[in-house]
Amino acid sequence: MRRVVYSLIPIFTFSFLLYGWRSLAICATVFLFGIATEYAFVKPRGKKVSEAILVTCALYALSMPPAVPLWISAIGIVFGVGFGKCIFGGFGRNIFNPAIAGRLFVYVAFPQGMQRSFLSPWKPGMPWVSWLRVPVDSATAATPLMNMRESEALEIFDLVTGFRMGSLGESAIILIVLAGFYLIFTRTANWKITLSTISSFSAVIVILWFASVSPVGGSTPFPPVESLLSGSILFVAVFMATDPVTSPKKPGAQWVYGILIGGVSAIIRIFSLFPEGVSFGILIGNTFASLLDEWFPAARVKANKAVSRTEKAEKAGISA
Repeated sequence: MRRVVYSLIPIFTFSFLLYGWRSLAICATVFLFGIATEYAFVKPRGKKVSEAILVTCALYALSMPPAVPLWISAIGIVFGVGFGKCIFGGFGRNIFNPAIAGRLFVYVAFPQGMQRSFLSPWKPGMPWVSWLRVPVDSATAATPLMNMRESEALEIFDLVTGFRMGSLGESAIILIVLAGFYLIFTRTANWKITLSTISSFSAVIVILWFASVSPVGGSTPFPPVESLLSGSILFVAVFMATDPVTSPKKPGAQWVYGILIGGVSAIIRIFSLFPEGVSFGILIGNTFASLLDEWFPAARVKANKAVSRTEKAEKAGISA
């Protein structure tokens, strides 16, 4: 868990560069209410607040629009921690990713407050109002996904470098990719889930691109490269889809799990009015995670056989 937190620190720093005090205010609110909610659940049972709450709060905060009202961000994390994790028995027993559960709750309950809370970020060459680095151009603006739906051209350079509109953490593409390599190299994240999520998402977008299928409300198909760099698909594939508690445990199931998340995310993004679909993709993937493990029993059988052979060898050694 600590490695995930470490990998998120550069992304938090970048969000402060883009949005100034708004980033700090949202993060402070989320961590305060998130930790307090878990404390309220675990204290009566004589347990301690787990370190996992830091990851939940960090991921949820980075998924928030920079101008979201603080009370909405507070309600979302309380719901995510309380109803997404604690009522299931706490860490390790939750079915759904708490950060995604909280974000989806406020996204559906307060659509106006969420969808109209995106700001134009600071970019190199722009002046800062003060040392707090508050962007001068702070008018509500459209995200790259909204612009693509309206067939507007996007700057690849801005998408890659992260100087574009979006949630606090989704635009830091370079930092997300580096964090992904770090987490996979340290075996903190499962590379099968990350790779299959990104691959299936890209495959669906490419197929629809060649088939000239336009998104709902748009006139031209989403271009594949811009689609991958826009929204939060990379952020979700690295940090949320790989959640060890809510993802499958069998290798075969993990491949299908990632394919399901990526495919559903792409389909919702194209064929629904929602500008983004990855949160729904994670939710559906979490729903089928246990069932997917049941559909792939081969790994369990092999593991049991390996344990049986080891036990027999140990017994043979003792008898000898």
